[in-house]
This record gives sequence, structure tokens and C-alpha cells, in this order.
Amino acid sequence: MGATRQHAVVIGAGVGGLTAAIRLAGRGYRVTVVEQLDRPGGKMGEWRAAGFRFDTGPSVVTMRPVIERLFSEAGRHLEDYLDLAPLHPITRYHWRDGTVLDALQDEEAMCAEIARINPREVDGYRRFMRYVAELHRVVSRPFLYSRQPGWRDLLRLPLADALKIDALRTMHQAIRAHFRDPRLIQLFSRFATYNGSSPYRSPATLNVIAHVEMAQGAWYPRGGVYQIALALERLARELGVEVRYGSRVTKIETMNGKVSGVVLEDASRLSATVVVANADVSDVYRRLLDDGPAAQRGQRQAGQLEPSCSGFVMLLGVTRQTPRLAHHNIFFSDDYPAEFSAIFDQRIPPPNPTLYLCITGKTDPAHAPAGCENWFVLVNAPYLSPAYEWERNAETYAAHLKEVMRGWGLDAGDPAVERIYTPLQLQAMYGGNAGAIYGFSSNTRTAAFRRPSNRARDVRGLYFASGSAHPGGGVPLVMLSGMAASACVEEDMQAGRI
Repeated sequence: MGATRQHAVVIGAGVGGLTAAIRLAGRGYRVTVVEQLDRPGGKMGEWRAAGFRFDTGPSVVTMRPVIERLFSEAGRHLEDYLDLAPLHPITRYHWRDGTVLDALQDEEAMCAEIARINPREVDGYRRFMRYVAELHRVVSRPFLYSRQPGWRDLLRLPLADALKIDALRTMHQAIRAHFRDPRLIQLFSRFATYNGSSPYRSPATLNVIAHVEMAQGAWYPRGGVYQIALALERLARELGVEVRYGSRVTKIETMNGKVSGVVLEDASRLSATVVVANADVSDVYRRLLDDGPAAQRGQRQAGQLEPSCSGFVMLLGVTRQTPRLAHHNIFFSDDYPAEFSAIFDQRIPPPNPTLYLCITGKTDPAHAPAGCENWFVLVNAPYLSPAYEWERNAETYAAHLKEVMRGWGLDAGDPAVERIYTPLQLQAMYGGNAGAIYGFSSNTRTAAFRRPSNRARDVRGLYFASGSAHPGGGVPLVMLSGMAASACVEEDMQAGRI
């Protein structure tokens, strides 16, 4: 049976789902995307009120070549769909001692910034950037740009390269080997949060994120990060993908161990040769499959993995402007180990959190009325557990964060608009695993090997494209997850396994 007669159903119009849909449609599959929300993007959303506009999910874009590759393979030019502006600075970092440092892609300019606060650390930065560049060379193919790696893949690597994966040290330990200044150690340890992990637990392999951002740069789609979702939806439709909104899948049907279709909330049914789930793997096994041996094994596997951290978000329409702030800003806590201990050990929101403040109006002035700013404030928060009751404590924690902000001279005053999102609300809106933003954490040395594959082990024709599957969370990695899922479909179809 030719590929043109195969029907692929994609559950979810998030970044991973749309990426998989685009790739499959480009290879001749008939593709239907079913999405429970009334818009594309999943966690990548936006909110508008009283002349203010906010991205409500991801706020930074790295790994531009991944996006370019998707559009190029579809015979399109990325520039016809998105205007990606390089950010300069990438991020402005603030410490309690008054230090302010702009992170810059250009290595010489970054060295000048570092020399301004501690000249003795310039050589360490150069060594660190060589270290992460080599790390990227070694791990990018097996860990990022292909199917999930196994131990056999590591054994095939030259011994020198295998050692460079640096999985026996933590991120923090490896960073301390290059820097002595606690401010720079804290800055580069922060990259663990890009996939919801702790730098004190996750393997040094994750230092590759520093290369991705500092050497390759960070980008902002003019109009907001949500423009990525709209661009993917547009490309998908141009390729013939049918996108159905307000369509919630209640069941993935199987027959003889293979998917046969999906059932929607209105009891209608879509037959399918393959199903790609752009949803949390735990949720798929728990909610969408019959409670048979395959579902039970999937639940057990997911249950052995620690969820990533969640987040607490405040959207504030501020009726003043703050020239000292950049597009992306970080205000570091005084005690980074205590912050991550609160999140992952005590599972409570940190009382002294690091603040992330994004103001897209710095690049897109139309995102706030004249003389105003749109503040997106995020702090890392624990995944949902009995240790903290968000329903009862959300307003109290929001008030506490405003006090923390005032301590930094960030007085939002009486905001023209205000909205908060707690981990409990994120769970209710998007499903997933305990409100985790990035799927599973990378807080163990073996996380990359234990993360769910893009191909379901015990259900033929079922694939995963999300932050909870290989290679992990974050916009570019979820897009790579969609690419990997579609590649698995092609491999299985050609091998006659589905």
C-alpha cells in the first residue's frame, strides 16, 4: 500500500505535533491534526488585554537551523513565514551586589563583558566555550538529531569522544572546573532550567545548552513567539494537513497490538494507520489507551522518571517604562542550591527565587501602550505534589513575588492588566504530568537513555512527539521530537512493521 493512502492522525497542534504533521504530509501521508484547544501552539500561546500583548509560554528561541530545516524540507523559505530577529543582548543578568552583565553571542564582546566584572575569568570563558563546542560536536547527533540513543550507540563512539560526553560530573561540577567567580558559575548553571532540571543533579552533558545559546545565538520572532505556532499551522495547511480545533481525543483504539484509530469526545471516530501523540507520554498511557499490559508497562516506565519543574507566571501590564531592562532579564537568587532544593527536594515554591522577566515590548513596541511595558515574570516552581496547595496559596505567593521584585527595584505599581498561571492551572489547561512544563527532568546520569522513545514500545503505529519524549523539552527539542517521530513512522512503514 503506497504512502499516499496512509492516514496519520496527530493528537495535538503543539509545536511537536505540527512538526510531525508537516513532515508526514510532505512525504505523501494524509494527515489530520486534532486539537482540544481552539488554536494551535499548545503551551505556546498568547494573551491580549487593554492594548497589552503577552506570550504565555516559551519566550526564547534557539537552534534556528532546526526551524530552517523544517521549512526547507517542505520546499519553503523560513523568511516568508517568520521574521527572526537576533537578540542583542541575549539576556541581561543581575546580581544582588549590583553586578549587571549582558550575555552576548560574539565571543570577543562577551569576553569584554566578563573582563569588566572579573578579568581573571576571561581565559576560563574561552576554555569553557571550547569545552561546550566539543561537547556539542560529540552529542548533537546521538542525543539531539536522531532517534533516542542506546548504550550500543555509545559503544560505537571512539573512546575519546565517549569520554567527552561528560556524564559522570554534574553540570555544576563541570562549570566550577572552568570558573571561580560565583556569579559566572551561577549564570552558566542556569541553563539546566531550559529543560526543567537542576544543575546540581543533571549530567554535565547538558552544558551543551550553553553552546546552543551563547555560540549560536538566541532569536525573537517579530510579533511574538506565538508567531511560530501560526507559521507552522500555515505551512501544515498549505501541505494539505487538516486541522480540527475543539476536538478532544478520549481514546486511542488498537487491534491486535496496533493502532486502528482515535475516538473523539463527541463519540466520532477517525480511522488511522498511525497515531502521533503530541501529548505527555504519561497522559497517553494513563488516559487514552485501554488498561492492558502495554498501557501498564508505559505507565510504569513513565512513573520511574522524575517530572521536570513547573513554573509560576505573572503577566503584568505595567504603566511605566524601565530603561535599564532588556528584552530578557534574569535576577539571580542569593542561594541557588537552596532554590533548587526547595523545588526538587521539598517540592515547595522557593521563597527566594530567581526571577525571569521578559519584555517583548522592548523589541516590539506595539505590545504595550505608549509609556507602558508588558512584563512576563516567571519563576521555577515544583511539579504538583501534596507538599504544596496552589489552589489555597496562589495569591499569597503572587504577593510574595511582588515583594521580591520590589527588592530589585521592580515595582509594577498597580498593573493595568494582570494574570497569573500556577502549576495547577497549567496542568488543567494542557494536561501532562503533574504540571511539569518540560516533561521529565534530566536529574540523573541516565535520563537521556530512559526518556520515552518517539516510538511506543508495545503499540505498533503509535508515536510520541513532545517534550516528554526524546530528545526533551524546549521549542527546538520538541520540534526535533516531531521530526524523530515522523522518521520512525517512515522507518516502520518501509520495514512493513505497520
